[in-house]
Amino acid sequence: MNALLFDLAFWVTVPFWALMVFAPAWSWTHRIVSSPWIVLPPVAVWAVLAVPRFPELWSAVSTPSVEKFTAFAADGGAAALIWAQIIAWDLFIGRWMYLEARRLGIHPLIMGPLLVFTILLSPIGLPAFLVLRARTRA
Repeated sequence: MNALLFDLAFWVTVPFWALMVFAPAWSWTHRIVSSPWIVLPPVAVWAVLAVPRFPELWSAVSTPSVEKFTAFAADGGAAALIWAQIIAWDLFIGRWMYLEARRLGIHPLIMGPLLVFTILLSPIGLPAFLVLRARTRA
């Protein structure tokens, strides 16, 4: 079940990423992606995984330590809920990047690869976009 939910956390975001990368100028893409509610599917997966583990989760995040977090993440369901949170956050960041790029008129052929990169490594994709955004605004 944990493996299924791990996979599901990603697959429920794929339609939104596909719209932003492959159909960025389509009017429905902008309508759909404009809603912050698109992050709810992976958050729902997170909730399903988090509720039965909430005491351990709360302990791991409220008084964090490497040892405590490592022990928590060793459980497959806990790892899946961390993954769901990462996926939700990546989609939220990607959504903002898409909307900001459209507002600034950044070409989709530049943003498509950058969004794909953000799906894979958002801690690098976001700063890259911020540099692009600063240069575009200047």
